[in-house]
Amino acid sequence: MNTVNSAIKRLFKIISELEEAYPGRPFTLDGHLLGSIGEVLVAEKYGLELMKPSNKGYDAIDQKGRQVEIKVTQGKRVAFRHKPKYAIVAKLDSKAKLEIIYNGPGTPIWNEFKNKKLPSNGQYSIGLKKLSEIGEGIGIPKK
Repeated sequence: MNTVNSAIKRLFKIISELEEAYPGRPFTLDGHLLGSIGEVLVAEKYGLELMKPSNKGYDAIDQKGRQVEIKVTQGKRVAFRHKPKYAIVAKLDSKAKLEIIYNGPGTPIWNEFKNKKLPSNGQYSIGLKKLSEIGEGIGIPKK
């Protein structure tokens, strides 16, 4: 974990330097890089076994054999292409601190998309605040 945290802190230092050099232009970690960083951090935190990338609806397997979809963002929303059996959603800050927003079954998340048309990008988007509310509603304790 120290290697990962150290590397992430160096990335954020570089991002800070770029943002100072180009005021008003955000240099957030996005896409595959942030996703992979988040998957590693979450897997290490919860003792998950990471699977090969691009599995339909999951990134890891937990100790109970459940398929776990991992979503990490620096923003306010995450997106799902497939209904996860279990999901862990987190926010990563610039100090490489991971805040767990949701850690629970996927069905309550997917139920939020029931009556919604699938967006053209093939992904349903949901806010972190809403995920936190869903978690509280089904009894997931705040960490």
